[in-house]
Amino acid sequence: MSSAHERATAGFLVWRLSMKWRVAVDRAVGPLGLTHAQYVVMASLYGMARSGLRPSQRRLADHTGLEALYVSKLVRALETAGLVARTRDPDDPRAMQLSLTEPGREVTARAITVVQGLLDQLLEPLGGQDGPRARQFTRELATLLDAPLDPYTEHEEEQS
Repeated sequence: MSSAHERATAGFLVWRLSMKWRVAVDRAVGPLGLTHAQYVVMASLYGMARSGLRPSQRRLADHTGLEALYVSKLVRALETAGLVARTRDPDDPRAMQLSLTEPGREVTARAITVVQGLLDQLLEPLGGQDGPRARQFTRELATLLDAPLDPYTEHEEEQS
């Protein structure tokens, strides 16, 4: 760890790593006509489709951690570009089911390959994606993502 990072808080390091990752993915998928956020939507749709799902915008938002309104905006842009299709959910006329078009699947497959190369680079100092340190790191990240985080809890307790 560099000396500049030795005294850094975990929050600061999470922020820096997330920004490093976001910038790298943006640069990597830019030549494919995508932004990082669009890549997240498309790669998530790709994976969900492989599991036999045609998610609604709400379900996709929940899956990605993006705000539903932002997912809607991203999906509209991807639909205009011919990469995503939106159809009414036969079980819920208020909901739109999402799927990748054939060009969308092709772009997504290429983007996933590019991003996997970035992930290889990122995790190389931990022994690569399949190394025990990287697997432990992934488990620790999942633990942090599963932990509740409510910015109002502490503030509400102070006012009681």
